[in-house]
Amino acid sequence: MGRTRTYEWEDPAILAEAAGRMAGIDFLREVQAGRLPAPPIGCSMDFALDEVEPGRAVFSLMPGEEHYNPIGSVHGGIFATLLDSAAGCAVQSTLPQGMAYTSLDLTVKFLRRITVDTGRVRAIGTIVNQGRQTALAQAQLVDAKDRLLAHATSSCLLFPVPPAQG
Repeated sequence: MGRTRTYEWEDPAILAEAAGRMAGIDFLREVQAGRLPAPPIGCSMDFALDEVEPGRAVFSLMPGEEHYNPIGSVHGGIFATLLDSAAGCAVQSTLPQGMAYTSLDLTVKFLRRITVDTGRVRAIGTIVNQGRQTALAQAQLVDAKDRLLAHATSSCLLFPVPPAQG
């Protein structure tokens, strides 16, 4: 018998509009508190923003079979998505109103496999260096015992958000 999973998400335009009109840390805190909707990727993969402070963001995921690759463990793309989210949001948490970022690259190193038996995992992102046009962030993926499962570095491009059309 097949397995199914159902999820819902809200219009991502709500987030895009809100991101440009508040400081990055305020935007992320509104998402974390549920006053802004979760991004669709978080809904589809079932991960959440657990902590945010300037220069740091933490996401968590409870691995499920829906995250598996063909050989019975969590797909590397899930690792990469969590690490990219944590690193990118660490950068976003430092941006003033009217500024945004996009990932330029992501380098991931996988160290351990993850299965449903691993339990909840956390991706912890922090800023390494930030200039006027780029930022470098890192992220670590750990289990409940703080064992390192994977790590990543990400370069991000910083740019002004165009003003809203009135």
